[in-house]
Amino acid sequence: MFGVTILGNNSAVPAYNRHPTAQIVTIEDQLILLDCGEGTQMQIAKFKIRWSRIKYIFISHLHGDHYFGLIGLITSMCLMGREDDLNIYGPAVLEQIIKIQLEAADTNMSFKINFNPLTKEGLIVDEMKFTVETFSTQHRIECHGFIIKEKKKARKINKETIHQYHIPTYFFEKLKDGEDYITKEGLLIKNEWVTLPNTLGRSYAFSGDTLYDERIAELVKGVQILYHETTYLKNMTENAFKRFHSTTHQAASIALKAQVGKLLIGHFSSKYESLNVFLEEAREVFENTHLALEGVTYRLLSK
Repeated sequence: MFGVTILGNNSAVPAYNRHPTAQIVTIEDQLILLDCGEGTQMQIAKFKIRWSRIKYIFISHLHGDHYFGLIGLITSMCLMGREDDLNIYGPAVLEQIIKIQLEAADTNMSFKINFNPLTKEGLIVDEMKFTVETFSTQHRIECHGFIIKEKKKARKINKETIHQYHIPTYFFEKLKDGEDYITKEGLLIKNEWVTLPNTLGRSYAFSGDTLYDERIAELVKGVQILYHETTYLKNMTENAFKRFHSTTHQAASIALKAQVGKLLIGHFSSKYESLNVFLEEAREVFENTHLALEGVTYRLLSK
């Protein structure tokens, strides 16, 4: 299973029972937390997320609505006796912020925090089943987005042709990895003769707070689901520019240019109680747009 569960979809101030940004990405038995706004651990409990399975936390930037819930979550993990390492990625200064808060409270850690500063774009996690890449966004302070990709699955043995070539079974795993086979006589048996392509790896992109930036479209091109902040409606373009945020039409334009499968919009301004107009406006540009609704899990299906 590869899915994204929305824990918080509002911007700076909690309002209308909406909470600051936080999302859980589930890849099989792995849980990844993207941002950790105030109240995240309450949302984790509400939606019955197994916090003990959270191995990675990625913080896009250091505005409070994206990380003020982090120290509370870490402390609760200690109180609950967590022992597994926790890997946190974020702006470099976040490491000192965490240390000061834990030291001030004389917290006895039950587990190790591996902090990884985000200093450059590119690959930052390479797990057996997935990778995580980061990229910079244009916000008022240092800010990052993340692309989570399921690793391409191995090729499948073609049962209809494999018997014709008398390839030993010990070599099947190498065939699945795409290797050709060379017989003792030096004959080349091409991989595509005896295997079939498997499903492509699934992909999810989380864009941090940002101005309208067409560079993002190139970076997230072709992902199955893109989450892009949509703080304002289309008539607030000037406000969005002044505050380094995006509008409905701008987010949808990025999705259209990037040729993504689906667009999730969130980080809604507390100016707005109803979210229906956000959806209507974004769909004027990119039809397959959905509101990032709290408690909903958006699944990525195999191609």
